[in-house]
Amino acid sequence: MTTASLSDPRAGVVAPEKQGMTSWQFWGILMVAPYLLIFALFVVYPVFYAFWLAHKPESYVHLFNDPIFIRSIFNTLAFLIIGINLKMVVALLLSGFFMNERKWVKALSVIFILPWAVPSIPTILSVRFMLNPEWGVINQLIFRLTGDDGPNWLNDPQLALFLSILMHIWKSLPFWTLILLAGRLAISNDLYEAASVDGASNLQKFRFITWPSMQQLYLTCTILSMIWTLGDFNSVYLLTGGGPADLTHVLATLGIRYLRLDQVDLSMATIVCALPIILPLVYVMMKRLSK
Repeated sequence: MTTASLSDPRAGVVAPEKQGMTSWQFWGILMVAPYLLIFALFVVYPVFYAFWLAHKPESYVHLFNDPIFIRSIFNTLAFLIIGINLKMVVALLLSGFFMNERKWVKALSVIFILPWAVPSIPTILSVRFMLNPEWGVINQLIFRLTGDDGPNWLNDPQLALFLSILMHIWKSLPFWTLILLAGRLAISNDLYEAASVDGASNLQKFRFITWPSMQQLYLTCTILSMIWTLGDFNSVYLLTGGGPADLTHVLATLGIRYLRLDQVDLSMATIVCALPIILPLVYVMMKRLSK
């Protein structure tokens, strides 16, 4: 008996008692539970329900056979390629302009921020009223100056899409200008003073000081702007309504069109078709932020 006890390594070892949940852990779980429930109801459930609605292959067959969907893809790419790059280049240039410390430049910066600060619905609808071919203020001004009727701005698909891109740029340009302006202000002024002593021009200062210091910020802002632009609903829907003849729809507004036609499966399939564009951008964005 003694030999067996000595040979057994578990002999004499007392098993640790199982500790229950502490009061801090209990109250912590209790406080977090409502947030988890809200997240499950309003985030997880709608996403899985949308995927469930769009799981039928017939939905995608109907979607890809719809010429409006194909046109919406090209319109979305036009927003991403033309609109985003034009917006970010102009924002980069304006950030240098607003570095000027003159009082009139500071006053102008306050006016410049207003399109981004005010709500989208009244501002975009006001522009739509201004572009009305019959009683809009722009065509009225053209008639008084030239005696001819102005163009029907929103009845030409190419012109209407271009105006939608301009509207998106005008509305979001102040935000990205402020972000890039903050990036410029973070650059040490000693570098510019040393460059001035060496006789560097303004273009050389931008090329060898400003741009190397800001290119990572610029690229990050461009990717983030692309993600947000894919979900930009107001610029197109409030200005053109997707018209004329549904030729200016983007993916963000096309889903609403299908909902209004009581085609919920096609609406959800449109969202799923946007994921191959969104997910790589989100992945690159998170990789850059993790650094």
